[in-house]
Amino acid sequence: MQSFTSKVEITAPVGSWESLSAAIRSGADSVYFGIGILNMRARSSINFTLRDLVKIAGICRKNNVQSYLTLNTVIYDGEMKDMQKIVNSAKKNGITAIIASDQAVIQYAVSIGMPVHMSTQTNISNRAAVKYYSQFADVMVTARELDLAQVKAITKAIKKEKIKGPSGQLVKIEIFAHGALCMAISGKCYLSLDNYNASANRGACYQLCRRPYKVTDLDGAVEMVLDNEYIMSPKDLCTIGFLDKIMASGVCILKIEGRGRSPEYVNTVISCYREAIDSVTEGSYTPEKIAGWMDRLKTVYNRGFWNGYYLGQTLGEWTGKHGSVATQRKEYVGKVTNYFRNLKVAEIQMESGTLEPGDSIYIQGPTTGSIEMVIPEIRVDLKPVMKTMKGEQSSIPVETFLRRADKIYKIISVK
Repeated sequence: MQSFTSKVEITAPVGSWESLSAAIRSGADSVYFGIGILNMRARSSINFTLRDLVKIAGICRKNNVQSYLTLNTVIYDGEMKDMQKIVNSAKKNGITAIIASDQAVIQYAVSIGMPVHMSTQTNISNRAAVKYYSQFADVMVTARELDLAQVKAITKAIKKEKIKGPSGQLVKIEIFAHGALCMAISGKCYLSLDNYNASANRGACYQLCRRPYKVTDLDGAVEMVLDNEYIMSPKDLCTIGFLDKIMASGVCILKIEGRGRSPEYVNTVISCYREAIDSVTEGSYTPEKIAGWMDRLKTVYNRGFWNGYYLGQTLGEWTGKHGSVATQRKEYVGKVTNYFRNLKVAEIQMESGTLEPGDSIYIQGPTTGSIEMVIPEIRVDLKPVMKTMKGEQSSIPVETFLRRADKIYKIISVK
């Protein structure tokens, strides 16, 4: 089995404070996030503010995590001042890099010495494009439609032709490794613009491709559901089963999609890919481990999995139902009201449902992130009980330090 000595970075999606903490706790090397409306998840995630940017930068520095700010939408003239204000703040507060595709953003960032990463929206598909963009950026996300042979040809050309970015270092190639794919070419889509005057290229996608459709003949006499599939809605990308091939292609950074998804999604996916990358590096990457990671990945939001285009497949695989097919869902039951550090016990106010010893739960909060655990014991009024329910104040042993108002969710298996 081939082993690897070079470090492969994993970058995590952050659409909330809980996800930021979850990403750091689960082993991400870097995180990416958006500010305001000038990013490609302006509608689907909780957008941070300029004030938040300062705090995020500090948290990332404290935890030795790289921070990437997405400014990857199309920019209009009336937005230039807002864009410049965001880039200036990123520069001032030590954000690692701006992810961009619009030349207005790229040129301005370069002009003030702010590092730039080329977004997948720039559709970098060949080494000539890499050469061109190397005058602006040290890191480039290739087009999502490339297969691994094409990616490897680009990374080999970078080394052979010594294509360097502004830092003087060889250009690094980043690819998407896991998460949602859409029918668009590297994110460029006009369905929402055409139907709702809300451009997907400006972070305002209504996800029309995720809906079911019928074919109707011209006189309206015959309607046909299209194979009971959502034929414009691809399954989610999952590469954990051939991560060794991806790393062998010369890729330096693996991006996990999902700024609109939950903290437990970030925690589970980053943890699995962190373990898989380390296993490939150590030479202990096995089918048994892959099967275990796949089972865990299926527990959080997904539309089903496929390999994307990396292994040469020319057509997408489509989802068979609306929404997630995750094998688990979460149900809110209460919140933490106190944590006794010496005893390592959390006090919980039950606000809904029930909890029993042996139940699996998520504990989530802005600083705590997302913790998954099995309840070993429950006490009410200091006495062991077999169940606690709405209205009761109970306590459970928890090794990790918790904060007041952290939320408790019961994990429910979905059959």
